[in-house]
Amino acid sequence: MRNNFSVINVYKKKNLKSEIVTQLLYGESFKKLKKSNNWLKIKNNLDNYKGYIKYKNFSSEIKNTHKVKKIFAKIYSKPNRKYQIKTKLSFGSRIKILKKEGRYYKFDNLWIDKNDVEKININSKNFFSNIAQFKNIKYKWGGKHYSGIDCSALIQLCLNYNNKFCPRDTKDQVKYFKKKIKLKNVKKNDLIFWKGHVAVVTSKKKLIHAYGPLKKVVSMPINKTINRIYKTANLKVMAIRRI
Repeated sequence: MRNNFSVINVYKKKNLKSEIVTQLLYGESFKKLKKSNNWLKIKNNLDNYKGYIKYKNFSSEIKNTHKVKKIFAKIYSKPNRKYQIKTKLSFGSRIKILKKEGRYYKFDNLWIDKNDVEKININSKNFFSNIAQFKNIKYKWGGKHYSGIDCSALIQLCLNYNNKFCPRDTKDQVKYFKKKIKLKNVKKNDLIFWKGHVAVVTSKKKLIHAYGPLKKVVSMPINKTINRIYKTANLKVMAIRRI
């Protein structure tokens, strides 16, 4: 099955008051494991993550051709900017292009500006080349959308965008990426892990992360971040990994 909504919350249990563990973006496919009343237990095909979603009229799985490359893309009911609708597609959303008209692509029964997407098989050697556009996006536990994102989703989104597998949670990411690095040897695109938290190194002295205490995605000095997390949460760096 395929998610044909801008974003869908995935819950830990069959209850809207349950913890949101992740989200499905537009065009992501999933397997239905079980249906119970108005709930589906699903497994995301991107990362095998399991959880519960509210039952909706989802579409059949298709082969997507393009992906959204901006923090969000405006959507139109007709190939003209006068017909913009409220819905936007978040970075990493996937679509199948059906038709081109002027500067717009048609997908499903909607239209998108061709400058907001690129072909799905395009990869960057710099996996995190798109990460700066997330600065100041709100922190949200379980989020992976422009309206809110958590630390591990920020990593996963950038890697998935470049067609590289990445687990959803930090506890699994630190196990999956096995190349160990010492702090004195860190370089751009290394991952720094604390218990329950992860950040991406952007230079010899700086990193970027979705940081709960500041309620947003921020760029910070590496040493300042390490000291702050130790002082406020009593957590030391548990690992540094190179992808």
